[in-house]
Amino acid sequence: HNAHYRAKMDAIGMEPGDIKCLADLQNMPFTVKDDLRETYPYGMFAVPLKDVIRVHGSSGTTGKPIIVGYTRHDLDVWSELLARIITAAGVTNEDIVQMSFNYGLFTGGFGLHYGMEKVGALVIPMSGGNTRKQLMMMQDMRSTVLISTPSYALHIAEVAEQMGIDMAKMPLRTALFGGEPWTDEMRKEIESRLHILATDNYGLTEVMGPGVSGECALATGLHIAEDHFIVETIDPETGKVLPPGSKGELVFTSLTKEAFPIIRYRTKDISIIDQRPCACGRTNARMCKVIGRVDDMMVIRGVNVFPSQLEEVLLGFKELGPQYQLHVYREGYLDTLEVYVELVDTTLLTSYGALENLTRRIKGTIKSVLGLQCDVKLAEPGRF
Repeated sequence: HNAHYRAKMDAIGMEPGDIKCLADLQNMPFTVKDDLRETYPYGMFAVPLKDVIRVHGSSGTTGKPIIVGYTRHDLDVWSELLARIITAAGVTNEDIVQMSFNYGLFTGGFGLHYGMEKVGALVIPMSGGNTRKQLMMMQDMRSTVLISTPSYALHIAEVAEQMGIDMAKMPLRTALFGGEPWTDEMRKEIESRLHILATDNYGLTEVMGPGVSGECALATGLHIAEDHFIVETIDPETGKVLPPGSKGELVFTSLTKEAFPIIRYRTKDISIIDQRPCACGRTNARMCKVIGRVDDMMVIRGVNVFPSQLEEVLLGFKELGPQYQLHVYREGYLDTLEVYVELVDTTLLTSYGALENLTRRIKGTIKSVLGLQCDVKLAEPGRF
């Protein structure tokens, strides 16, 4: 029922009967974001529009958004998959959940909201922003679970410190983060400043939204809903399928979606698939936290660099905050990287020697870990 896919299969002479085993999936063409842009808004739907009861979409920052649809069955499955992830993170029907994701076309807000209600938790639909009110409601409502982006959680921690709120005395105990990549070093900082367990979950609009995978309380990888999605890792340059345990680009195929089925969608997210059972008892495959994106990778003097790798190095220094900027420019024929990062200790600004020593240590660690020579510029707190 999908004219776009039918045309793609006809173009390579593929018929349904050609798919006899899982390995035959590799013979099917990839789906990429341009396919979704070309069929905007409803061209990728596989059911009549009267059967679609909800749409969501990407941000559309580079043009029109990617629009995806959901049937009643799709929404039921989505809520079920999110309930799995929520339960794996330790949330129960006794929790009070502060939903600090924005509501709208973005899948995160509505997705986690309905998943939490499926579990039976009390949901406070705060949406994003207005941080002082967020903290007031967190205190008054005695919120135990936070849903937000990891960067906003750090902002909450900063504002709480400015307001003199001791987060260690708050009921908040768990958070489910998503919407952006974040490193394990950032996790440690969030957990120490908010005094919580921070878990990661993964999804993208084109595949379903959040609920594709998520961490259990052990945080040793994100459990993938393999009964609803087939996951592959490929070499982003050649498109060749890689064996489990290899670092590569994630590719997803949906098994149960009705309104917007997806076949071999290239996510551009770089990760590793681990098929070993988890110590929590779950046996479905896990993916490691997204290492970076194919289109975010920088090549600096022959060295492949992901921003997340630099972030992990920077957050290893207690003197530095999580806010940073990467500036790449060309000198002659060579690319040069400058790293601007905020200090957390303003007393360092009064000591030229201390700043020089810290800068030297940061540059040395980046060189040691990434094999990359770069310039480091230290900025006062609140600069970025």
